[in-house]
Amino acid sequence: MKARWFFALLLLVAWIGGIGARLYQLQVTDHLEYQDLAKRQQLRRITLEPPRGTIYDARGRKLALSLEVDSAWACPREIDDPATASAELARVLGLERQKLEEKLTRDKEFVWVARQLDSPVSAAVRDLDLAGVTFLKENKRYYPMRELASQVVGFASVDHKGLEGLEGLYDQVITGEPVNRRVLRDARFGTLSSPTLSFGDAKPGRDLYLTIDVAIQHIVERELARAVEQSQARGGTAVVLDPHSGAVLAMASLPSFDPNRFRHFDASQRRNRVVADAFEPGSTFKMVTAAAALEANLIDPTDVLDCERGGITLHGIRIHDHHPFDLLTFREVIAKSSNIGAIKTGLMVGRDLFYQQIQSFGFGAPTGIDLPGEASGLVRPAERWARLATAYISFGQGISVTAIQLVSAFAAVANGGQLLEPYVVRGVGAGDDVELVHPRPTLRGMPVTPGTARTLERLLEAVVTEGTGKKAAIEGYRVAGKTGTAQKAEAGRGYSATKFVASFVGFAPAREPAVAALIVIDEPKGAYHGGDVAAPVFSAIVREVLLYLRVPPQRVPPETWPGELLAVIDGQDPESPATAALDLDGVFGEVRERGGAELASGPVP
Repeated sequence: MKARWFFALLLLVAWIGGIGARLYQLQVTDHLEYQDLAKRQQLRRITLEPPRGTIYDARGRKLALSLEVDSAWACPREIDDPATASAELARVLGLERQKLEEKLTRDKEFVWVARQLDSPVSAAVRDLDLAGVTFLKENKRYYPMRELASQVVGFASVDHKGLEGLEGLYDQVITGEPVNRRVLRDARFGTLSSPTLSFGDAKPGRDLYLTIDVAIQHIVERELARAVEQSQARGGTAVVLDPHSGAVLAMASLPSFDPNRFRHFDASQRRNRVVADAFEPGSTFKMVTAAAALEANLIDPTDVLDCERGGITLHGIRIHDHHPFDLLTFREVIAKSSNIGAIKTGLMVGRDLFYQQIQSFGFGAPTGIDLPGEASGLVRPAERWARLATAYISFGQGISVTAIQLVSAFAAVANGGQLLEPYVVRGVGAGDDVELVHPRPTLRGMPVTPGTARTLERLLEAVVTEGTGKKAAIEGYRVAGKTGTAQKAEAGRGYSATKFVASFVGFAPAREPAVAALIVIDEPKGAYHGGDVAAPVFSAIVREVLLYLRVPPQRVPPETWPGELLAVIDGQDPESPATAALDLDGVFGEVRERGGAELASGPVP
């Protein structure tokens, strides 16, 4: 019996000694190792992404903003029946059940289920009350105006990375500064903050303040869409800018896309053709030809040119005009858009001088606009011009330009000869701390003297009053501009006989210009001349823009100002013909409806 008790006591002492030794090892010898292990299990480092800065239009209306939303995540170890849970989630989220089940069966403590959920979807997931499915707050990018100016604004990914447009170009400015926060994890893998741990908030990104005006943008997109539909065209582009500053007031490309659902659209719809696509300008380029001849004092508007009944032979090649003109003054050559008259003018100027004039207007080089993907167009060096290049380029063939280059060149004529750098971002900052990006116009060059600019203005006025651009006329205002009709080149097959680019570019009011604008309609069906297809769109857009900007009509008796003008603009005179033509209340109503009262709140005139 004593031996048994002794043996039992010995075992007890050994057991207690073993426990003591193990406790000593855990609490003393390996203390630091297990302390670090506990920290790794209990503490978690979370990266808090900041809200991206808001993008405002010229009058404070929101084009892009970030809102806090729910993102759903799961701890697979806590989900007892992954098959049932994935089926329920797939039904609510509209995702593939198989992919969700694969996520929910992983040997992990954290997997994303779905990120940046809209409120109704988030509420539906919460109603499922699934064990192991939890929510985190993230910032989601919203574009309340949807398609409006979408190629300019661009979009950001779910990971807060700007991908295209201003969102991409100014990504580092808009993104802000993330912060790493340490939190404690409980036994159910929940998280809670502790005052003893590091704590901080992410720094929001800075805001962008644009020159784009939503009301003008809406007018442009509405009229451009109407023209593209009516002419069954492949697409269209338009741009409106202030010729005295270079500020872009509107910029549109069709077809367009909704940045809230950018994955549903292909790259061609997201492309900003105003800056990224080059095209042959056709007869709009005759302004440059005229500028070269006038600058060199080689011609006068009253000089007469023999247009040879619509045909000329150069180096054995016959070049035809669009109409069999006989004798025309140089003024009539531009007004009636004679190709033969332009060819003779270009040959009079000569290759080298003509090339210098083209360069001085900025063709062949980026304008420097603050948008990504700008093309340079195609202007070959003079020494590489073929024998007939001078003749063809004089009427806009054999050279390619971008829309922003072309409208900037006409804006230089409008403002007296200054080629300005166009821009869309006016300021960067937050609240009262806003830094002006373009405090003053950026001068790129002086392609023509003020005297030549005035002469060109009169020539371009004649295009609208008595030439090919009559449909660009605006009642009450002088308009200066040029039509263009260019055959599209086809690779390896020369110029198409059925595909054209119709355009009109100009400014108004002539002699006191407030806006310059370009309209391009790509491959219209039926009527295809710029004067028939693009000029009426210019007239419709610019008329409303001038009244919106409160530019006084030039042919209304002064004694009717400002009462009639203000009545027209404010829509207070329902009997006014101008009021009937210009429904500004309708414009703003559609803008409000497009943006939503909550998301697009801002000072609407």
